[in-house]
Amino acid sequence: MEKIISKDNKWLWNEGKYHRAYELLGAHLTEKDGEKGVQFTVWAPNAHRVSVVGDFNNWNGDVDVMEKDHDSGLWSTFVPGVEKWALYKYELKTGEHTPPFLKADPYAYVSELRPKVASLVYDVDSYSWEDDEWMAQRQERQRHDRPMSIYEVHLGSWRRKGEHQEYLTYRELADELVSYVSEMGFTHIELMPVAEHPYDPSWGYQIMGYFAPTSRFGDPDDFMYFVDQCHKNDIGVLLDWVPAHFPRDEQGLQMYDGSPLYEYEDPKRREQKDWGTHIFDYGKAGVRNFLLSNALFWCDKYHIDGLRVDAVAAMLYLDYSKEDGEWSPNEYGGREHLEAIEFLKQFNAMIHKEYPGILTFAEESTSWPGVTHPTEHGGLGFDFKWNMGWMNDTLTYMEMEPGDRRLNADNITFPMVYAMSENFVLPLSHDEVVHMKKPLVYKSPGFHHEQFPNLRLLYLYQMGHPGKKLLFMGGEFGQTSEWAEDKSLDWHLLEYDPHRGVKRFYKDLLALYREEESLFEQDNRYEGFEWTDLGRTHGGVFSFLRKARDPSNHLLFILNFSDDVIGEYKPGPFQGVDYKVILNSDSRFYGGNDQGGIIDRFNNSVPVAPFSGLILKPEEQ
Repeated sequence: MEKIISKDNKWLWNEGKYHRAYELLGAHLTEKDGEKGVQFTVWAPNAHRVSVVGDFNNWNGDVDVMEKDHDSGLWSTFVPGVEKWALYKYELKTGEHTPPFLKADPYAYVSELRPKVASLVYDVDSYSWEDDEWMAQRQERQRHDRPMSIYEVHLGSWRRKGEHQEYLTYRELADELVSYVSEMGFTHIELMPVAEHPYDPSWGYQIMGYFAPTSRFGDPDDFMYFVDQCHKNDIGVLLDWVPAHFPRDEQGLQMYDGSPLYEYEDPKRREQKDWGTHIFDYGKAGVRNFLLSNALFWCDKYHIDGLRVDAVAAMLYLDYSKEDGEWSPNEYGGREHLEAIEFLKQFNAMIHKEYPGILTFAEESTSWPGVTHPTEHGGLGFDFKWNMGWMNDTLTYMEMEPGDRRLNADNITFPMVYAMSENFVLPLSHDEVVHMKKPLVYKSPGFHHEQFPNLRLLYLYQMGHPGKKLLFMGGEFGQTSEWAEDKSLDWHLLEYDPHRGVKRFYKDLLALYREEESLFEQDNRYEGFEWTDLGRTHGGVFSFLRKARDPSNHLLFILNFSDDVIGEYKPGPFQGVDYKVILNSDSRFYGGNDQGGIIDRFNNSVPVAPFSGLILKPEEQ
């Protein structure tokens, strides 16, 4: 073992600072004493015996018994003659006379396609990348004052093929999905978890193979090709990452060496009952090595441009979704999960040090302070936080009858009270269109002739509000059924005018968003936003300015959430400025009625159609 792990690296391992553990653990094609084979290494400090078994030794645990390094708890052996694609598992025993049990390799680069669970030998360094230009420009492209519009995708249900609705492969997605996203004008794709997971309805959030892109769509080189094609088309790739919990599948991480290894020993800290999963024990060095190395791995080997950390709220609080008596307090008697908080700070500090320009996102639904503040100033260190408050207030407002909207202007105005407290993403995500929540187009009351205008108005409001933009797949053309992971989006809807209109509208919004500096330069500064109507002059009608660093470069948004025709709307900024309408959500081109949007220069007013919005820009002087 001394030849495998140096004294310095052993110290890093035991301190939880071995951030490239994937270079040591797992299965690595190598050569020893002139023989080619594979070096296997696994962390199992409490096991009595560990062997590697596979198709190369007839799955016999007595053949390739591993040697233990007692200082680190790592077991290792070299097996000559083993080649790429060999199947293997680890066989562990907890005592001399106890029965053996099998586990998959936590660091495996490839896993068998479910329901099979064996690991496979692979070389992740053989792919020839062609994204040098993107990588060189990434840090500049992904600054906070640049546009970011994210298309959230579940690869297994974006589109399927053939009579039997088979998955598209990574390489097919590299053609079809990348072309579509480029055509629409999104800047980024966010992938729901692609790491190997045994249970399809978990959507990838219950991971067993943290270092293995799922075999559902191809092999690691195929996924690298997908990322490569995204970059060659100027599209960043964000990946959902799940360090909050892991499933209890028999051959996965749970009770890995016969003891609570990756999970907490305390049952009140171990269980995440909502999801039927186990919680990582962030206080253990080996667990921190595993998770921090995994985060770095996707950026290192797969050129991922950002990681969106799932369920951060569940990590921050020991009593998350637990009743009194079901959780154990921290050492000071509080509910804060101190080890997880420190882990998140380490994660962000490490990623930003190793890969400047990589972005990290927190799905965090509480008012935890400083999520996107620097770690050196006491923050968690994320680049962005999902603005769940904005999402909830906005969708609640959209679900109201017009009369109720008039009485609830705070749903629209209140999010600006805290809009600059963090760096926000405005998410209209998969979580809002599943499990009886209805698709976005049906959030609004009324009939189609009211719901489609409301949908376009929702998107106009999202694009005008400070914060980066995220939309779940299907929303861009008005998907009319709730999302389901086991079928394709309803692409046939684009045969109908209302859906084609929504798609045209969102595409034009994205183009405008990329072109107008006022929409992104000052996302996190109050100087970039100014209310001009708080919805009180005409109930349900709001207006505001978005400003670039040069305040003369600005846009005026007018939003009519009411069912009234506003014949002569006179926003304050009209005085002394000649505006032109650059977008009207009620245009016939988008499926509207061509009402409103004709500026009356004499009266300094503009008519606004029901459930519609306008974007105005100063005329060039």
